[in-house]
Amino acid sequence: MTDPRIRPFEDRDWPAVRAIIDHVVESGTSYTYDSGLSDAAYRALWIGAAPGGTVVAEDMDGTILGTAKLSRNQHGPGSHIANASFMVAPEARGRGVGRQLGEHIVAWAAAAGFRAMQFNAVVSDNHSAVALWTSLGFAVIGTVPEGFRHRDGRFADLLIMHRRL
Repeated sequence: MTDPRIRPFEDRDWPAVRAIIDHVVESGTSYTYDSGLSDAAYRALWIGAAPGGTVVAEDMDGTILGTAKLSRNQHGPGSHIANASFMVAPEARGRGVGRQLGEHIVAWAAAAGFRAMQFNAVVSDNHSAVALWTSLGFAVIGTVPEGFRHRDGRFADLLIMHRRL
């Protein structure tokens, strides 16, 4: 596989991005988003504005393989810390798309002047995400015990992961 091209989100990408969001949210294993939100609500959650924004990863044929968004983690005195979210299409998992998006977003955040990046809710049993973020220099700086409820009723910790830029 050739590396995906990462580019800014365009309105024409929304149907493919929404399909990825639907799959990830419906799986109930990694996001705290409610399922069944309206199209407008999901769009408001995912499509970011400056100094961040939303990107997509696409293959040579223009198929959207994944998406990521960059934003401030907080406003005001906390606005120097970035936050990001990532989703990869099920058929693209295991192909390095998440890593490419992660590397892109970390570089983008640094270039935008953020001093660090923090993920507020990495589900502890999402082992591939924890391993990816650790390999990209993130460390667990806090844990919310049983902060995530799986659809089958099991609980998992939520990890707060951080990296200086």
